[in-house]
Amino acid sequence: MRDDRAMTEQGLPTNRALSGRNLTYGLLDELGRAIVTGAFTDTPFPTEADLAKHYSVSRSVTREAVKMLTAKGLLSARPRQGTVVRPESAWNLFDPDVLRWLLERKFSLVLLRQFSELRVTIEPGAAALAARAGTPEGLALIEAGYRRMVAAEEGRDDALDADIAFHVSILQASGNPFYAQFRDVVVTALRTSILFTNRFKGRTASLPAHRAVKDAIEARDPEAAQAAMDYIIRDVLVLIDAAERQDANATV
Repeated sequence: MRDDRAMTEQGLPTNRALSGRNLTYGLLDELGRAIVTGAFTDTPFPTEADLAKHYSVSRSVTREAVKMLTAKGLLSARPRQGTVVRPESAWNLFDPDVLRWLLERKFSLVLLRQFSELRVTIEPGAAALAARAGTPEGLALIEAGYRRMVAAEEGRDDALDADIAFHVSILQASGNPFYAQFRDVVVTALRTSILFTNRFKGRTASLPAHRAVKDAIEARDPEAAQAAMDYIIRDVLVLIDAAERQDANATV
């Protein structure tokens, strides 16, 4: 067994009270974050016995946490090799916990670009569907999201939460459950994207651009709705291009 000092040097805290809904979820969060942020890049993953001792929890707690991490694609158990960390390409990137842990790594323009490239293939299509088949309830959600953005512009709501509410409402209004399943991915991408654009350009979401999406959906114009949403996301990609050029020039 490895001693606690060796495990702590890997980035695992010692004698720290586990947080979360219970001990299992607390351990899940600690280990998932450690895996995603690279704590086990050059060292083997601890045994269940080591983890139980290190965190002062039962073997059943560690076993359940490891099972959950395995289901998320972060770990696998191999005969004679024990439990090992899987390559990032095997991780379930649509899992909300994995997405959250990814964002706790050092900010990456590459990750932001990947998020935005995914959004540009999802959200314009959802907007077109909302325009084509959105129910009155779905359109009311979009209106409510936009009203929150107006309120945020006037200092009466949180700008980040309002922007997210608007984009999520369009996924819901599409009426397609597969689009709705992208909610966590879009929320995570938006949080990263909005914080980046605010920092890089010192600006918040454009109300006219979002109004154009809402108006096109309400007018039952799928092409216009798709184009308006595409414009919003591609504007972020333009900013990413500029930031990447800025970084490249700084290293010359």
